[in-house]
Amino acid sequence: MPTPPCTPPSQQPAYSSWMRYFSPAPVHRRLGLVCLGVGVQQGVLPVVGPRVLDHHVAVVLTRGRGWFGHGGRPAQPVAAPALLWLVPGVEHHYAPDPEGGGWDESFVDFTGAGVGAYTDLGYITPDRPVVPLSGTTGVQHVVDGIVRAARRGGPLLEVEAAAQVPALLVALRYARAEVSRHGEAVVDALARDALLPISVAEHAARLGMPLPELRGAVRRSTGAGVKEYLLGIRLTRAKELLARTDLPVAGIARRVGYEDPAYFSRLFSRRVGMAPVRFRAQQSVRGAGCGGAAQGMGRRA
Repeated sequence: MPTPPCTPPSQQPAYSSWMRYFSPAPVHRRLGLVCLGVGVQQGVLPVVGPRVLDHHVAVVLTRGRGWFGHGGRPAQPVAAPALLWLVPGVEHHYAPDPEGGGWDESFVDFTGAGVGAYTDLGYITPDRPVVPLSGTTGVQHVVDGIVRAARRGGPLLEVEAAAQVPALLVALRYARAEVSRHGEAVVDALARDALLPISVAEHAARLGMPLPELRGAVRRSTGAGVKEYLLGIRLTRAKELLARTDLPVAGIARRVGYEDPAYFSRLFSRRVGMAPVRFRAQQSVRGAGCGGAAQGMGRRA
């Protein structure tokens, strides 16, 4: 889409813009994700770009429509509610439609070593720079928190803003329009059956869907594969049983879907970082009100 001709300042439509930028220190960047800036804008905003950034930006459109060009591809129309992903090293440019009164947007700039993991989990989608949203209430709540921190300032600002970036990515993931009720129903049903000692293929058969369809639904809803999703549920339940019951490890293994206790112990140790018996010794809350429980509480403190 061609860049519109320049308009004399006296004839340009009005818009409002508020933004702050941060300069996190090296120690802040060790947090994994840091916030580099936040802004809230409304109206017929100027064209952005073409430009290339060295960090990520989530641009959230809450009202209006316009266009977005990315990676040298032709500009495409966009309409709120929607998310625009600006990613490092990729040229982009965009603007609202002036005839429609512009648009309302919020943006958060961020970077850090944690970006790769969130991308692998599907929370950041460089290959899909325009993401329709079902709503923006939860997202705006997080952005408002960053704005309040920026207005307040103070010595905790960098850490407080950085802590909101993962919350923003989670809120954006929940807000995606393509997370259908069907996908959520599949994941809910899979969670209910997660402790059954059956294979992924048998889970798909119980749900009446082809295995590739099950894998796709779980990946879209959770960002993880089916085996990884089931494993997380099983290990969470195993930890609860280890901490709160006297069941032997072999019995717990069977309760969470593993007939072979030795395999369960190896899997638990590899994922948790310690054997089931050691986890029980550290985390046991059995015998509430007795001396053993008090000693256990002392160890955790």
